[in-house]
Amino acid sequence: MRPPRSMRPVRIAAVPILAAILAVMAAACVNTASPGWTFAPSPPSSAAPSAAGSAGPSASAAAPPSAPSSAAPSGTTGSVVNLKAQNLAFDPKSLTAPAGAAFQIAFDNQDNATMHDVVIKDAGGKEVFKGDLITGVAQKAYNVPALQAGSYTFVCTVHPTMTGTLEAK
Repeated sequence: MRPPRSMRPVRIAAVPILAAILAVMAAACVNTASPGWTFAPSPPSSAAPSAAGSAGPSASAAAPPSAPSSAAPSGTTGSVVNLKAQNLAFDPKSLTAPAGAAFQIAFDNQDNATMHDVVIKDAGGKEVFKGDLITGVAQKAYNVPALQAGSYTFVCTVHPTMTGTLEAK
């Protein structure tokens, strides 16, 4: 049975509209440009730490954080502060660093297949240091520039409930 003649113009007009919708949907599924990531971790680097504690993080491996140290590894200035990420928490939650002198955070990520980083913020919430993300069980030495005396907060940007305090004295 054929539809009444009055329905044919509606059906004929619907075909190109439906084809256009399908073409747009197919185009949305195929993207030849860069991936639509909201986050892309930086590739690992083997660069050595700079001679002057840089504002950016170093990609060199740090001494095991469990080993206490008051002197920085060669090539850096200041002292070393040990920080571990385990079970989605920082350990210790409170750090002390020298005021007015660059220092290094020996960061030890103990959470398998989990990304963590360290961001230091001043009392007003302004970011004063941001370390690279590291994934899985790995260690990273972050060279932190000199901070003025005061209290700071450190946080993992991936897990905002992971926080701690840093006192620069």
